[in-house]
Amino acid sequence: MKLEQMGALQRTHNCGALRKEDAGNEAVLMGWVHHRRDLGGLFFIDLRDRHGTTQVVFRPDDDSELHAKAGELGAEYVIAVRGEVSQRPDGTINPDLPTGEVELVARELLVLNASLTPPFVLEEPVKASDELRLEYRYLDLRRPHMQRLIEARHVAAHATRAYLTEQGFLEIETPLLAKKTPEGARDFVVPSRVHPGKVYALPQSPQLYKQILMVGGCDRYFQIARCLRDEDLRSDRQPEHTQIDFEMSFVTEDDVFGVAEGLMQSIWRAVRGDELTIPFPRLAYRDAMQRYGTDKPDVRFGLEIVDLTSALRESEFKVFRSVIEGGGVVRCLNASGCAGWSRKDIDTKEALAKKWGAKGLAWAKVDGGSLMGGISRFMSEGEVAAIIEGTAATDGDIILFVADKEATVARVLGNLRVALRDELSLVSADEFAFTWVTEFPLFAWNEDAGAWEAEHHMFSMPREQDLELLETDPGKVLGRLYDLVCNGFELASGSIRIHRRDIQERVMKVVGMSAADADRRFGFLLKALEYGAPPHGGLAPGLDRIIMILTGEAGIRDTIAFPKTYSGLSLMDGSPSDVEQEVLDELGIRLVEKRVPAAGENDD
Repeated sequence: MKLEQMGALQRTHNCGALRKEDAGNEAVLMGWVHHRRDLGGLFFIDLRDRHGTTQVVFRPDDDSELHAKAGELGAEYVIAVRGEVSQRPDGTINPDLPTGEVELVARELLVLNASLTPPFVLEEPVKASDELRLEYRYLDLRRPHMQRLIEARHVAAHATRAYLTEQGFLEIETPLLAKKTPEGARDFVVPSRVHPGKVYALPQSPQLYKQILMVGGCDRYFQIARCLRDEDLRSDRQPEHTQIDFEMSFVTEDDVFGVAEGLMQSIWRAVRGDELTIPFPRLAYRDAMQRYGTDKPDVRFGLEIVDLTSALRESEFKVFRSVIEGGGVVRCLNASGCAGWSRKDIDTKEALAKKWGAKGLAWAKVDGGSLMGGISRFMSEGEVAAIIEGTAATDGDIILFVADKEATVARVLGNLRVALRDELSLVSADEFAFTWVTEFPLFAWNEDAGAWEAEHHMFSMPREQDLELLETDPGKVLGRLYDLVCNGFELASGSIRIHRRDIQERVMKVVGMSAADADRRFGFLLKALEYGAPPHGGLAPGLDRIIMILTGEAGIRDTIAFPKTYSGLSLMDGSPSDVEQEVLDELGIRLVEKRVPAAGENDD
């Protein structure tokens, strides 16, 4: 088919713009052929662009040459059509399309570009594999669903800039080529040609630079920042992601929370038209772990974890008693209304519990105000009463118990709680429940390394009342740390930062960093803190996860225009790719081929 130039033909409307009020007017549309239908000699083309779809009709009696030309059109051809807007006849209106009351009766057709047969149909829901979609991402992006995600991301970013600007923040860019510093994940490094043997690191976050900006008197900074981490991937993690980074001087946690809550309100209002209720509730880390088994709880539903350790301390059930005597805990979930589960159903839950680290899953059903089946025969009358009272159980419920070390019990019951949420359909996709999780431990003990490490990062301020414990009992030190959680996902993490060199050096010493090493890695920050650094703090909401939750996506990958696979490959452009030897020679690099273990394989 002959391809043609647009010439004097200019687009007058996008493919989502025409309405019945335009009937009788001439219009020029340009876009992609979505479908072509032949109905008794009439050709109907669904013409699509990112704004919508309009039906175009070609009538053989009007122009036989034009009609024949339309018959040669294939899927995803790019065309321009001039014609008259006409109201559709009765019975042919499409109520599912904003343009469904009209059609364009073609008078002129230009084929601007032909298309090979696409490797998959651009339909909803898409039936192509993820690998094929990523290889042909330029086709996948044309789907209306993907266009809606791209638009939602744009609207959220625009709302972010508008809101933070109104709040007195300055948008400031920080370097992409930075000093390599340990911040928790593996860095991507960039060799320097000018300085042989030296490397830059791509930033995991703008953490140190935003603190330097506070020292520099910028007072309120923000950036929609690209962050890069060379770490194993999953559904809500990519090697490059985007965070809404902001930092404020002379503030407390309440100030940071207020800005963040207003920001979430602005984004939700702009993208969904929803009004969020603020302030968001707050939950101490310790309470979150006890009640939900996780520091990122989904609080849209109940099914909270109940601690029965005290009530069962003297139990004749040897499993519970021995665990408690060994310093462990006994906790449970009340699966309300699930007493009708079969033994197979219960065995399935136990298999999940064992997968998550439990030695088993005990159970008992509630009937007639007492416990029946499972471990009920081992429980005394007083223990039965304590269990029923503690769980608020009623007839028709089943109680699921786990006894083990506290961390194991939290993990197992936390995961089981989420599994039951999905199995029992306990939440609505259109419901959003935000929670601040606060008072995190400043340090976590690394069993493998036999050393303390920072829970979030080493630049977070300890609570003032815990400063005296830094050297004597680091495990009891709570930090001025906080996360913003929504629907079981961590949306943002932040803290009030350390603004004094002496405190920063003490924290670095706890995590095993010598004074010489601290100066070598972070000397520029330590020096800056000696020149009148103000108290400051901030937050870094993840833009990709925000869009994921706003749009109901299962992961962050489709919220990003050009994502990587779970193994870090870009199937469209073939990166990472080979590099010419002369480039390596210029950089002084010798590549050594190393086998990368498959997921789950031991990397010894």
